[in-house]
Amino acid sequence: MENLQLLGSVKIAIIFSGLYLWVGMLTGVWKYAQIRNSKHSRAHYYVDIAHRSSLLYAPATLILAVLAYFSAWSESLNLICIVINLFFFSFAIASYILHGMLQDTTNQFKQPHQLAKWHLPSWMMSMAMLLLVIGEIVATGILILGVLMNFY
Repeated sequence: MENLQLLGSVKIAIIFSGLYLWVGMLTGVWKYAQIRNSKHSRAHYYVDIAHRSSLLYAPATLILAVLAYFSAWSESLNLICIVINLFFFSFAIASYILHGMLQDTTNQFKQPHQLAKWHLPSWMMSMAMLLLVIGEIVATGILILGVLMNFY
């Protein structure tokens, strides 16, 4: 098979899609083990969220790869948009896994914001969520606009 000549933005999105799928499978094993060993047949809330979010981010990242592939923008701009999304997707999955391992909360937005034995300031959670929302929406919107410009 010949080496595919895909742009870096597309390649990195495809690789991360596979990684998210793999993490989803691994957290699925973790979830199953917790269900099996629980008297209520349930995994910890954030183990379940880590499993589901990983599986949902996998196809979402493939869609981002397709958007970057068909985008009219420069490879640099497409790569920035992909990396912004990957950063926030990865951060979310990692935080869910961390809360699942620590079993420190069932709601990371409940105040005071708990991380192990520490309490995070409210402004930190608000800023993280604001950056996540703006970053993901703007970066994905730019890719969609790039596709529209390429098609029309």
